[in-house]
Amino acid sequence: MKLVSWNVNGIRACVRKGFLDYFNKVNADIFCIQESKLQEGQITLELDSYHQYWNYAERKGYSGTAVFTKRKPLSVSYGLGEKDDEAEGRIITLEYEDFYFVTVYTPNSKRDLARLDYRLEWEDEIRDYLITLETRKPVILCGDLNVAHNEIDLKNPKSNKGNSGFTEEERSKMSQLLESGFVDSFRHVYPDKGDCFTWWSYMSKVRERNIGWRIDYFIVSNQLANHISDAQIHSDVLGSDHCPILLEIDLP
Repeated sequence: MKLVSWNVNGIRACVRKGFLDYFNKVNADIFCIQESKLQEGQITLELDSYHQYWNYAERKGYSGTAVFTKRKPLSVSYGLGEKDDEAEGRIITLEYEDFYFVTVYTPNSKRDLARLDYRLEWEDEIRDYLITLETRKPVILCGDLNVAHNEIDLKNPKSNKGNSGFTEEERSKMSQLLESGFVDSFRHVYPDKGDCFTWWSYMSKVRERNIGWRIDYFIVSNQLANHISDAQIHSDVLGSDHCPILLEIDLP
C-alpha cells in the first residue's frame, strides 16, 4: 500500500498551487491532509475512485483534516472515540479489517508556549486512544505532529531548544508514544539520515537553504515495522510550508 500525508496549510490555496497534479501523480491508496482551513461546501474535489472523509473545525478558516481513500473503510470516526465533540477537526480514524488508520493535526503549543499545557493533555489523550485501538488491531498514525523528536530532526537544534515544537516536554511525549509500542517509520528505514525535513518557515531563502524541521510522521504499530518497504519525504513538492510524506507498507 502507498500512503501519503500532507499538511497543505489551506487546501484551497494548495489546489491553486498544484495539489491535484501531485495527488494524481502519486496515486496513493490513502491520502490524507491536515490544516484544510475550510468549512463544508467551500471546495469540491473531483477525485475519481476515492472516498472522501472530512473533519471540519468549528472555527472558520482554521485547522481541519481529511482523508481520501480508494479502500472504503469498515467505519469512520471523528475525534477521540467517545470524545467525538473535538471542535478543531483534528482527528479522523478509519477502521479496516486488518488495521486502523488515524490522521491527526496536533495542536501547536504556540510561540510563547501559551498552549503547552493543552498540548501535553492532548498528547496523553491521543496516546491512550491509540493504545486502546492497538489492543484490537495494528495502527497506522500519520499527520503533522508538531514536534521534532530528536536533534537530527531539525537544522538548528541548539538555538531552538525550548522553543515550541522542540521543548523537552513535547519531545518526551513523542518518546512515550514510541515506547508504548510504536515505530517512527522514517527513522526505522533511515535511522541516521540527516537534513531530512518536512516543514520550513516562510522566511526568505529558508526552504532553499533547507533550514527546516521534520514534524510530519507516519507512526506504526511495532508489529507492522517489518512490513515497511520505504518511507519518503517529497521535499521538492511545493504548495505549502510543509511537504508531503509517503509510506510504502505491505498490508493485505
